[in-house]
Amino acid sequence: MEIAFCISVNIKSGSSYELLGKFLLGSNSKFALAVFHQLKGSSDADNNNPIHLDFMESRNGLPVHLEVISCNLNELAENTKIITRERFRMLNMEST
Repeated sequence: MEIAFCISVNIKSGSSYELLGKFLLGSNSKFALAVFHQLKGSSDADNNNPIHLDFMESRNGLPVHLEVISCNLNELAENTKIITRERFRMLNMEST
């Protein structure tokens, strides 16, 4: 069974949310969960916040929604730095 984890960034558009982009985290569940739990924002999925970060697992191409964080633009900037830093570290540890 092929498993992969990602974080989907969704922004508010009217009364719904639109996909802005995805961060691919690889297949290591411990790593992916550790990264997601470092992120800034509220675990209460609040429709008043303009941005939702959805922690997703893909099993054989089928998405499974695991958790969500709602955040503002400043928190998204910090979260982008966290995700990029941790993924960079993981990729460089795998190659050594």
